[in-house]
Amino acid sequence: MRIPKPWLGAVAALCSFGAFPLGAQELEPGAYSVSPPGVNFLVLTNNFSGGDLTFDPALPVEDASATINTTIVAYVRSLSVFGRSANVGIIAPYSVGNVEGLYLGEHTEVHRSGFRDPVLRFAVNLHGAPAMDLKTFASYRQRTNVGLSLVTVLPLGEYDPTKLINLGSNRWAFKPEIGLSRAIRRWTVEFYGGVWLFTDNEDFYGGKTREQDPIGSAQAHILYTFEPRLWVAFDANYYRGGRTTVDSRENLDLQKNSRLGLTFSLPLSPRQSLKLAYSTGARTSIGADFQALVVAYQYLWGGGL
Repeated sequence: MRIPKPWLGAVAALCSFGAFPLGAQELEPGAYSVSPPGVNFLVLTNNFSGGDLTFDPALPVEDASATINTTIVAYVRSLSVFGRSANVGIIAPYSVGNVEGLYLGEHTEVHRSGFRDPVLRFAVNLHGAPAMDLKTFASYRQRTNVGLSLVTVLPLGEYDPTKLINLGSNRWAFKPEIGLSRAIRRWTVEFYGGVWLFTDNEDFYGGKTREQDPIGSAQAHILYTFEPRLWVAFDANYYRGGRTTVDSRENLDLQKNSRLGLTFSLPLSPRQSLKLAYSTGARTSIGADFQALVVAYQYLWGGGL
């Protein structure tokens, strides 16, 4: 079904698979946790997301929803950078899903499967967490840590400019972020603040150029640790911005959204752990009001462990 040009920008912005996690919606407790240099992490994650898509009321789109299953393979290595603990990681996501809804009363459905844009992340702890050998790390007790990170999304996912809905975004995205965490006995309070910055997609659907404003994001987490690597966290976030423009025409798609979640980490052995997470939309103005269930398996080696 052909969608008239006035609706292209807004429909594409809200119906893309990128509206689901891997963007401003993330909830990630322990993102600035510390490990001895040389430790390697292999993480296998399955993220099932499903829910409604909320559009500007002026658009002739009703009952829009999506179900997306994303499998992620991630590799992270801890480092020492000028004597501070740091890490670098790469994330490779593969998604399978459907977007459907009523456009002018007619049912429309789209299926997509393939690789999404890979992600690189570098993080360094600036205060409270120097690089430590295994013996020193064994006696380390966190107090107040301050970390800095940079996430880079590479435009390498599957993208076809003749299709309105794509897995890849055909643009670069960057997220500088600062993270603060404070441990008090078994409790840890975390706060992260960052901003997503986007380059233009100069080969958007219909041969147009799509721009997107920055998205400011904040996360807060409260963790309770029962024993090392056995913890539970309450998660919340808020993000605002992201209004898009297609060939100088501004769309009414400013996002002012928030999510709530719960994360549980369970050690399986000295080198293996399992993480379970659930999150749901608390407030959605424009975008994806979805529920997400995440199961992640982690294996670690190296660093003298």
